[in-house]
Amino acid sequence: MHELTRTEAIDLVGRFEAEQEIPEQMRADVRMLGSLLGQVLRESGSAGLYEDVERLRIATIQAYTDETPEAFARAAAIADSFTVARADEVARAFTAYFHLVNLAEEHQRVRILRERDGRPDREHATDSVAAAFMRLAAEVGDDTALERLQALRFHPVFTAHPTEARRRAVSSSIRRLAALLEEHDASLRNGADQRRAERRMLEEVDTLWRTAPLRPEKPSPTDEVRAVMAVFDETLYTAVPHVYRRVDDALQGPAAGGRAPVVRPFVRVGSWVGGDRDGNPFVTASVTRQAAKIASEHVLLGLERTTSRVGRTLTLDATTTPPSVALSALWQRLSAADEDAAAEIAQRSPNEPHRRILLLLARKLAATRERNADLAYRDPEHFLADLRVVQDSLVQAGAPRQAYGHLQQLLWQVETYGFHLTELEVRQHSAVHAKVLAELAAGGAPSEQAQEVLDVFRSIAFLQERYGPRAAGRYIVSFTQSAGDLAAVHELARLAAGPGGALPVLDVIPLFETFADLQAAPRILAEIVEHPEFAARLEATGRRLEVMLGYSDSSKDVGPVAANLALYEAQAAIAAWARENGIELTLFHGRGGALGRGGGPANSAILAQPPHSVDGRFKLTEQGEVIFARYGDPAIAMRHIDQVAAAILLASSPSNEERNRAAADRYADVAATMDEASRARFFSLVKAPGFAPWFARVTPMEEIGLLALGSRPARRGLSVESLEDLRAIPWVFAWTQARINLAGWFGLGSALEAVGDEALLQRAYDEWPLFRTLIDNVGMSLAKADDRIAQHYLELGDRDDLAALVRDEMALTRSWVIRVTGGTELLANKPVLQRAVKMRSPYVDALSLLQLRALRALRDAPEGAPVDPDQQRLLLLSVSGVAAGLQNTG
Repeated sequence: MHELTRTEAIDLVGRFEAEQEIPEQMRADVRMLGSLLGQVLRESGSAGLYEDVERLRIATIQAYTDETPEAFARAAAIADSFTVARADEVARAFTAYFHLVNLAEEHQRVRILRERDGRPDREHATDSVAAAFMRLAAEVGDDTALERLQALRFHPVFTAHPTEARRRAVSSSIRRLAALLEEHDASLRNGADQRRAERRMLEEVDTLWRTAPLRPEKPSPTDEVRAVMAVFDETLYTAVPHVYRRVDDALQGPAAGGRAPVVRPFVRVGSWVGGDRDGNPFVTASVTRQAAKIASEHVLLGLERTTSRVGRTLTLDATTTPPSVALSALWQRLSAADEDAAAEIAQRSPNEPHRRILLLLARKLAATRERNADLAYRDPEHFLADLRVVQDSLVQAGAPRQAYGHLQQLLWQVETYGFHLTELEVRQHSAVHAKVLAELAAGGAPSEQAQEVLDVFRSIAFLQERYGPRAAGRYIVSFTQSAGDLAAVHELARLAAGPGGALPVLDVIPLFETFADLQAAPRILAEIVEHPEFAARLEATGRRLEVMLGYSDSSKDVGPVAANLALYEAQAAIAAWARENGIELTLFHGRGGALGRGGGPANSAILAQPPHSVDGRFKLTEQGEVIFARYGDPAIAMRHIDQVAAAILLASSPSNEERNRAAADRYADVAATMDEASRARFFSLVKAPGFAPWFARVTPMEEIGLLALGSRPARRGLSVESLEDLRAIPWVFAWTQARINLAGWFGLGSALEAVGDEALLQRAYDEWPLFRTLIDNVGMSLAKADDRIAQHYLELGDRDDLAALVRDEMALTRSWVIRVTGGTELLANKPVLQRAVKMRSPYVDALSLLQLRALRALRDAPEGAPVDPDQQRLLLLSVSGVAAGLQNTG
């Protein structure tokens, strides 16, 4: 096949872009950013770099559109022809391009959200909290719907699981570019200096290009804490109260802001960052204390600044807005404690009593942050009480708009975040507890590990004393397999406190991860609620209980299909047990970002849950790249929270629960057939002799462990001889990099083939939410896979039988998913998602070809030869780039 002329290449790219039907504004953004990157590459000082990038880009687009072996071979030959140094530069260029395309796509989403917000029918969006409330009220009545709205709880928990492939420095550059894109839009609207905006973007794109894409070393746990704090500072602190305001505006209409809100704060933010020590020896008791301190400093500084800002706006004269008796008494108390500041504030704010109070409250918050015991607040409840005195005074004085305006948003922020910001959760493996207890029972001086385990409980007690009981106290036990695993936590807490010592308040949460543990969950729960400490805590909380379900290990255990079905059954059984025992259950979903780890759209997954398993409460882990994708931009964060909260509210509606109950009964035989067939197919692969080393050879699994993604090790041992040695994240990450995505779909084709009735399966897709969610997620997973690239990865191994098994199951699954969804190709019923995948695919192919040449060189090296550092670096660069292109890792 001949190399295309410049005219032919331009025509090919134009046709490819036109086929994707990209919105015009987004197309313009992509072209502009791509043009700026091209200019940076031409100016880079590396002769011919831009031309080489273009050659590979055009070749991979041609291979993607022509789908001929000759076109693909030509693209592979170009990738192989580069020197290692040039391949390194080309990989960096494609990675930078993906960051820019992702930015353009995110900017388009924000643009659409803002246009929607400007329309008068915004509150009637079908998947908003306001719309969900209206639908729920139509079924259960206004009063019951309002009760459920006010009891609503959405609890995302941020984790430091190593799934964010891009550096924080790269993320910061992209955020700056996002702001510049906003300025560019404004310049187009307002006729401002467009050239100035583009010049500044060119400077930032050049910075992005010059920023090393790989971290030089793994981040420490405190580095991970600070990365999460950036999301809080830039989006969550203001986005969450804005969500509350939007919902209240929609429900109260013109009266909103002039009377007390009907919305109560329904978001709580948790964190494992600095608390999750399961398999991470770098998370110590000292790190946990430091994590809580950093979070508290951030939220106290935010509250201090907000209080001061709101105070400065309350320039309400006492003659028009007289203070209440309670407000005057509060002033007397505050001024007596801080006389000099009170005198100065009174002089600057004469006859403005509400303003003066808030400015003094801001000083008390500063004292709290600085640990000034004379002025500091003891806890956030005392601060809330003072704010409510101000609010009540404003209402009594006839100023409800000031009472329920910015001041209300400050109240919401305190109610949501307290003085701790994130509710820090500790996680440890049950085997560690058992080992330490056995050691302590044997007597003698405690080992370093035992001392560290005991110090964790002392740290929890310290954090509760300093920041309040909400700051810490949830303790998750990984691989819970018996009631004794949970009782061990209370025993260790007693040993840590010593005779007469203060015990921390603990909510011990079982984490059921494997298939067998999921099945045993109701029995284990029935035993543990009889345990004295557990029973006492249950009564103290109004019989509230959290139970965590692990998606990752169950999927690696029995395959994605059987795991999804088992998780549904486990949730149904646990929910039924909780209802029988009068327990208010919250299920905590340990979902990853990737489909093989329970990822996918959260709102559709919520609506597919079993009856009574949600009941207005939903808690899940948010990991790695998902944190920044969902919460990195304020508009997207607000939209995500609104959508998820709407699904939580609707999940417990009579119609939704009946639909899920009826579908589960109607398709029980289908589920049983799928479970058996998918599990048999999955076991035929993963239990085949030599599977684990073959998997390590045909994917970059070993090399992924070299990426400085997070502080947590990627594997449990030194070598991978079985799947048990491997953590779920690299299991998913490696298959994703090989463009196979096996962890998200393997076994589904055989499961659907075993059912065999196409019409029945199409009805199930229409009527059974769990099945529809599974099929849609697999469709997305397969759309991001690539047969031709996968074939080359599989050829790196010496097991034709296993390679054929993977290829055959992929083809079978793809065929069945297309037939079940009624289309002609994958994602035909989801055109926006399909467009996003297709737009990226040929560019991801370019990086995959570069990764393949590096992986082949590393695999073909003579045994015992030193690793080629240049090839290894090229491979790691391509891993980062493919992750950016596919927009997920593990």
